[in-house]
Amino acid sequence: MGHLDHAAFGWLTPTLSYAMACIGAALGLRCTVRALATTGRARRNWLITAASAIGTGIWTMHFVAMLGFRVSGTDIRYDVPLTILSLVVAMVVVCAGVFAVGYGKDRNRALLIGGLTTGLGVASMHYLGMAAVRLHGDVTYDPVLVALSIVIAVVAATAALWAALNIKSPLAVTLASLVMGAAVSSMHYSGMFAVGVHVSPSGATLPGATAMQFIFPLAVGLGSYLFITSAFVALSPTADERQASATAQRPVEGAAR
Repeated sequence: MGHLDHAAFGWLTPTLSYAMACIGAALGLRCTVRALATTGRARRNWLITAASAIGTGIWTMHFVAMLGFRVSGTDIRYDVPLTILSLVVAMVVVCAGVFAVGYGKDRNRALLIGGLTTGLGVASMHYLGMAAVRLHGDVTYDPVLVALSIVIAVVAATAALWAALNIKSPLAVTLASLVMGAAVSSMHYSGMFAVGVHVSPSGATLPGATAMQFIFPLAVGLGSYLFITSAFVALSPTADERQASATAQRPVEGAAR
């Protein structure tokens, strides 16, 4: 069995991946708060932004962490279509969960459905990403740790959606995002500790792309998207600010008449 190293660059990849998960969670929660304060097209647009932020944060967290994954005795490559599919899955299932909460009339039922859907989707994204790994050998999984990682994913997703419904202040959202980031990271590493690899040494060329050829540029691009979207959300006025601005303008307009 090959020796697995989950942090080949030391604390760099775990720290960066945790930061990505926190940023995605914070941005998604802020967007969901904005969505619940609006209606119609504006609500839909904010929910889509929230889903893309959370999905991007989770996917980026996973693959930034995977940059530090090494197996002794074999190189590692990634199947490009499967890796992209894992990103699409993350986006779609998070979108389904966020929309369930954003439009559900029964909040408790919507929370349970959304949390279960999103959690299973996050777990699916993780194991699709692992299915994209190409190496010289066979990959096995500890079923107990796999089940634990799925439970963590569902609980984390439900907690995040609950926070979106109940937490409004920026400070509370920040604290909730730190907890959510820790939960997502825990899900990832519990899933990774479930992995075992039986290496079969070979001189054959592995199919797929290396992490630095494909995953690193994509993770940097998605990370940049998170930062740019964060700036947009921070600079856009809230519903209360728009209402206050409209109220302040009415006396001026009345006096002008």
